[in-house]
Amino acid sequence: MGKVEDALLGLAIGDALGVPVEFTTRDSLFKNPVTDMRGYGSHNVPAGTWSDDTSMTIATMDAIINYNGIDYYEIMNSFVKWFNDRDYTATGRVFDIGRTCASSILNYARDNIEPTKAGQKSEFSNGNGSLMRIMPISFYADSQHLSDVDICRVVSDVSSLTHAHSISKMGCYIYVQYLIRLIHGASKVDAYKDIQQLQYSEYFDSGTIKVYDRVLKNDIGTCDQDVIESSGYVVDSLEAALWCVLNNTSFRDTVLQAVNLGEDTDTVGAIAGAVAGIIYGKGSIPEIWIHALARNEYLSEIADEFTRSIYI
Repeated sequence: MGKVEDALLGLAIGDALGVPVEFTTRDSLFKNPVTDMRGYGSHNVPAGTWSDDTSMTIATMDAIINYNGIDYYEIMNSFVKWFNDRDYTATGRVFDIGRTCASSILNYARDNIEPTKAGQKSEFSNGNGSLMRIMPISFYADSQHLSDVDICRVVSDVSSLTHAHSISKMGCYIYVQYLIRLIHGASKVDAYKDIQQLQYSEYFDSGTIKVYDRVLKNDIGTCDQDVIESSGYVVDSLEAALWCVLNNTSFRDTVLQAVNLGEDTDTVGAIAGAVAGIIYGKGSIPEIWIHALARNEYLSEIADEFTRSIYI
């Protein structure tokens, strides 16, 4: 199951490509687009440095490895180790952590709140902080042959560790279901058509479903770039990532377009990068990017351990 490594390296590379230009406008990147790994910039870190997106993803994977399954206390304890002790970081530094993630982790660590009740429930707490780290759950769900009901339950609970509003949960559910189909070998188009047919009304209210109309009722890939937002809002991030996946035919072009949309460049790059990694495989990733990626061997080791823990 090299697809876990494909997905994780894809995610980390998309993250690292986006870190130096996070918050940069689309117009600025149109004039000076990212074409390779850059250093410093927005967060003053060396080229190849990944951020909270990758850190929280591998913290989730490590928790599943250690527990030999999903335990929400184990996952939150891993987040605390990252937040407080700088575990799971690229360079021993925690940076770019979102407010919702930070407050949820602090709530849990300080008040010993039950993990799935630590996340923020406000409609204004629908950033992409659970979507960016949810990728491992697609492989876990696949390995355990979970039903749609159980996939939704697990995804909702894992999202709720930090992002407990239904809009965040649904975005994660759509993404996980899309990844599962790609893991099974479906084409990106067939997988997309398939997720449009799922019965979301069994799990989510009509108001929540409606915000995903452009993904589920229309074809997000046919939208003009001008209407694709790349903000930190979970709906925008999912739309932007899917748009890039559907409009490109290589790993390189997918992640570069995701980053060059501007604004929340690292997270849109990471979300699109995980998808493109599964579709095109590690062999399609420019070797120079893998060599430049911080702790690339560590990431591959985590991917291998995770694969063995859930599939064997």
